[in-house]
Amino acid sequence: MNYLKKTLYILILFSGLSTTAHAQKLEKQFDKMLEKEFPPSGPGATALVAIHGKIIYQKAFGMANLELGVKTEPEMVYEIGSITKQFTAVSILMLMEQGKLNLDDDITKFIKDYPTHGYHISIHHLLTHTSGIKSYTSMKNWFSVWRKDFKPKEFIDFFKNEHGFCSRGGMEI
Repeated sequence: MNYLKKTLYILILFSGLSTTAHAQKLEKQFDKMLEKEFPPSGPGATALVAIHGKIIYQKAFGMANLELGVKTEPEMVYEIGSITKQFTAVSILMLMEQGKLNLDDDITKFIKDYPTHGYHISIHHLLTHTSGIKSYTSMKNWFSVWRKDFKPKEFIDFFKNEHGFCSRGGMEI
């Protein structure tokens, strides 16, 4: 799979030459590489390549559900689980290095009306899962909205008053 990532990166770098012939060649290269990694009868994936916000390649390969025989489709939405946590943490640390935030900053610096119930809840607490904020995925109402596309403020408003504050060491956003 490491080979796949390197090859995709190289192909994307050279895709700036957006002639029709080049685009067709690039599409064939993507297809060949992805069809090898994701055969029609195996676990699948959806690939999307965009340059400057313009989609230049989008296809689906393999199966979305092996048991039910459901093929992947380019428009499918995949549950990403916790894969974004490390990217969020790195982004926060980059902002810290740029002097745009401090790990000891209280979350009310960024979310003015967040109910902290008198506790100091810092960025560090959020990163280390020690904020005391309960997990929104364990809320009773979560499964009625888990597929909804929330704007950040809407999402925070959805869970911030929905449940009480737990003792330090609880799950957080």
